[in-house]
Amino acid sequence: MKIGSRLSLAVTCLLIGCAEGAKLVQDTGDGGVVVYPFKAPQGSMLSSFRKDAIDLMREKCGGQYTITREGETKGRTRVSTAVQGSQEMLSERRWGIEFRCKPSQ
Repeated sequence: MKIGSRLSLAVTCLLIGCAEGAKLVQDTGDGGVVVYPFKAPQGSMLSSFRKDAIDLMREKCGGQYTITREGETKGRTRVSTAVQGSQEMLSERRWGIEFRCKPSQ
């Protein structure tokens, strides 16, 4: 394997490993708030992490839930030093979904 290929593979693994998917950031007992990152060109609705967020809400509620509010929330900026001697600022936008579990019937 060439050095350039190894470097590309290492950078890809680092970026994938550092990426954060959907997570429950607030648990209210009967609902909560999940957030996930998204990129501007594809938008929040087409983000691959939206499905993960929906799965988290279903898991928390045991099935049925109601989205009470959603919108862009505070993102984050981090410094990536994937290649020695170089740094890159990465900005990440996040989408938040507030939800409430529906009572079982």
